[in-house]
Amino acid sequence: MKSPLLSLPGAVPAEGVDEGVAAHYGDLFREQRALADGTGFVDLSHRGVVTVTGEDRLSWLHLLLTQHVSDLPVGEATEALILSAHGHIEHALYLVDDGTTVWAHVEPGTQEALLAYLESMKFFYRVEVADRTADFAVVNLPAGSIAEVPEGVVVRETAYGRDLFLPRADLESFAAAYGPAAGLLAHEALRVEHHRPRVGFETDHRTIPHELGWIGTAVHLQKGCYRGQETVARVQNLGKPPRRLVFLHLDGSEVHLPVHGTEIHLADEGPDGRKIGFVTTSVRHHELGPIALALVKRNVPTDARLVAGETAAAQETVVEP
Repeated sequence: MKSPLLSLPGAVPAEGVDEGVAAHYGDLFREQRALADGTGFVDLSHRGVVTVTGEDRLSWLHLLLTQHVSDLPVGEATEALILSAHGHIEHALYLVDDGTTVWAHVEPGTQEALLAYLESMKFFYRVEVADRTADFAVVNLPAGSIAEVPEGVVVRETAYGRDLFLPRADLESFAAAYGPAAGLLAHEALRVEHHRPRVGFETDHRTIPHELGWIGTAVHLQKGCYRGQETVARVQNLGKPPRRLVFLHLDGSEVHLPVHGTEIHLADEGPDGRKIGFVTTSVRHHELGPIALALVKRNVPTDARLVAGETAAAQETVVEP
């Protein structure tokens, strides 16, 4: 679904899974600085929007999600995962309940598969699920923004900003009133800075929540059973995850960033050494320079010097080994 904000001056379309919104509007670092200062907004209208209504909505979702949501207060933002039977991450939902409806935004293009799963689990519960992506667009006001939210708009307020579920028809008028717009690359740079994982980027077909530091923020350890809960409990009580998320400072002299999937090796072994991980997201940050998130084997020493492809990288611990 192509955003009308791609018609704004300087807009350069994003590619891949983020196609449909602007990667930037001509000045990546200016846009990052604006977001860091709490001004402007980010067009996330390519993300899927799913709603759950009905009096059983919270108790029903509580059975399916990794998060404790049965008593979720009205207006309180949370995030949750849906896992496979083996505990691998399938979906991440960014949720808020407005008193009558649970609103969630999810990764672009994943809402159909999510709805199919939710529909299959309705049974006798008094709930209705719907894909509202065609009607509502997600926009993000950055942390520190003092902009007033339009009346009647549902808001998810977090430490990283406010996600608005805006009527899609209002996107252009919103941009005129709340600009300047910042592109997705600026938003991603701040996400990487804050070590925040994203499904499809920091995950592959075998990623479990412990590897990404999602325990506590998206996975509640004291709630009842849900699909994949056995894996979460086993890792929590008996072992360690096989991989861990790390933050990388990349060699700023390199012209090109290592792309998603670039192999990581120990610097002492060089690029022909054994693979110990891979780059998940790499960005250029307005203050930190080139940075990245990566998944590496748990037993990689936390002080080991790494190389991503041919780019030297120094690691910071995100998930403890």
